[in-house]
Amino acid sequence: QVQLVESGGGLVQAGGSLRLSCAASGRTFASYSMGWFRRAPGKEREFVGGIDWYGANAVGTDSVKDRFTMFQDNAKGTVYLQMNSLKPEDTAVYYCVAAGRPLDPRVAGSSNWWDYWGQGTQVTVSS
Repeated sequence: QVQLVESGGGLVQAGGSLRLSCAASGRTFASYSMGWFRRAPGKEREFVGGIDWYGANAVGTDSVKDRFTMFQDNAKGTVYLQMNSLKPEDTAVYYCVAAGRPLDPRVAGSSNWWDYWGQGTQVTVSS
C-alpha cells in the first residue's frame, strides 16, 4: 500500500506560479512512477504528466507543455509540479497518482494504468 498526500494548492492571479507537492508513504516500490491528473469544472479528467525514479517522463495535455515542469526528490519520496504562467483555464483539482512499475509514456495518460490516487488539491487561477 502507498498513501499520497498533495499540498501547495491555492488561489493565484493569472500569470503567477504555484508549486504542488505530493508525498508518498508506505511501500515505496508501489510508487515507482508518480504523476499528476487534473479535473477542471465541467471537463473530463486529463493527464498532466508523469515521472519515474529512473528519469523516464511523459507529458500530457498540450496546454501545459511549455509552462509546467515535474521533478522529484527520491530521498523524500516526493514529486513536485511547478506551474508557471498560470491561466484561468488551469483552475482544477489536481490529483497525485502512483504506480508500481516503470513509466510507459504510451499508456500513462490512461487513468486505469495508475494504482493509487491522492485526494486532490484545489488550484484556482483568477483573471
